[in-house]
Amino acid sequence: METKEELLRIIDLLNDTYESEEAWHGASVVEILRDVTPKLADRRLAPNTHTIAELVYHMTTWRIFAVRKLQGDKDFDVKTKEKNWKLFPVVDALEWEALQMELSLSQEELVSELEKRESDEFLEKIVPGRNYSYYTMLHGIVNHDLYHAGQIALIKKGLGKAIFEEEYLDDSEDNAIFGADYDKFN
Repeated sequence: METKEELLRIIDLLNDTYESEEAWHGASVVEILRDVTPKLADRRLAPNTHTIAELVYHMTTWRIFAVRKLQGDKDFDVKTKEKNWKLFPVVDALEWEALQMELSLSQEELVSELEKRESDEFLEKIVPGRNYSYYTMLHGIVNHDLYHAGQIALIKKGLGKAIFEEEYLDDSEDNAIFGADYDKFN
């Protein structure tokens, strides 16, 4: 009798990383994105950095990559910048909702594709068009999500004060509340 114990552990890891409220590592992707507004998703922490919207698109792209490889698609890839790191002219409420929905659907599709497997045997097979195993790819998705979730958390923290200041303070109050160091944040 073949088992799929390892595959079930990988599915648990994917789900914990993505949406658990009790993940060992801290906040899941869903928790980190919960209070991100379209305005925050569209902002850069500094020049030449990614926005939260770009990171969400990128995470979705790699889930789709994994699904397509699980389906045996040797030719599918994300080598072009447009497929991997799409730039968004503006992220409004509709675009932000669509990006989050696509991420959620890609998670569901990935887990669904994995649940179709009968045993752990496929995990040691090489991913079509690559030189690593499905086991490596799937753990890579987990690690990739954690890495980018950490980036998003830092972006939120870094931009949160700036957006708060823009929306709630006028120039006459700035120095009185934040003191001389306030100018460093503008």
